[in-house]
Amino acid sequence: MKIELAESYGFCFGVKRAIKIAEENRNSATYGPLIHNANEIDRLKNDFNVALSENLDSFKVGDTAVIRTHGIPKQELSLLNQRSVNVVDATCPYVTKPQQIVEEMSEKGYDIVIFGDEAHPEIKGVKSYAVGNVFVINSPEEVGSLRLREKVAVVAQTTRKIEDYQQIVAKLMATHKEVRVFNTICNATFDNQDAVRALAQKADVMIIIGGKNSSNTKQLHAISKEFCPDSYHIESDHDIDPKWFEGKEFCGISAGASTPDWIIDGVVKKIDLLANA
Repeated sequence: MKIELAESYGFCFGVKRAIKIAEENRNSATYGPLIHNANEIDRLKNDFNVALSENLDSFKVGDTAVIRTHGIPKQELSLLNQRSVNVVDATCPYVTKPQQIVEEMSEKGYDIVIFGDEAHPEIKGVKSYAVGNVFVINSPEEVGSLRLREKVAVVAQTTRKIEDYQQIVAKLMATHKEVRVFNTICNATFDNQDAVRALAQKADVMIIIGGKNSSNTKQLHAISKEFCPDSYHIESDHDIDPKWFEGKEFCGISAGASTPDWIIDGVVKKIDLLANA
């Protein structure tokens, strides 16, 4: 069986930056999971004593709080600073940008539309920067239910599919006189999605590696499944089922932006062993 990795996959710039920041701040704690990958979070805890806390009140004066790549709500960031916590911001710059846009445009009187998952930490953070009307939608079909004023500004979750975002923008443009559109989907997302789309069209089995809560990994899996029905989302080599590869000739592999190389290497090695067993 042939095994091929996607042309673009794995750690993005923002995740690499956040991991480096965490490693440089030993004996600290991240506020919320730094990235959506439990195995990498365990490595940071074991090798660098970087703990994980999801309780804002656990941070006391002098503690070091590393802010997750997805960012946190503006009010919570203010509280940490007020309590004299040493705040180390590992928010991805691609996430900081929509935060700034939402704040600026809402201050100018625009209604804000955010395309994304309202329950996702990135969107919770971005939404908190609005000072006026703000609406979060998860699909183009939801546009019709919005009650918006004439001036609208639109941003997207960094890991969303560009095709869906384009549909949302088109619908808003058809019904509103002034629509300000900001392309906040990050380049790494584009590259990884394009690469998995190309590979899935050649493969008869696809393995997508990443955290179960990782939005961008879920998107990769969804795209892969469009072209290769036998596509599987796994977190590590422990999730691999040998039956997936029976009678298969071409296995494609991709990985989400929060998936470290050491996990990807382990998956490739195990599949290679199965292929040559």
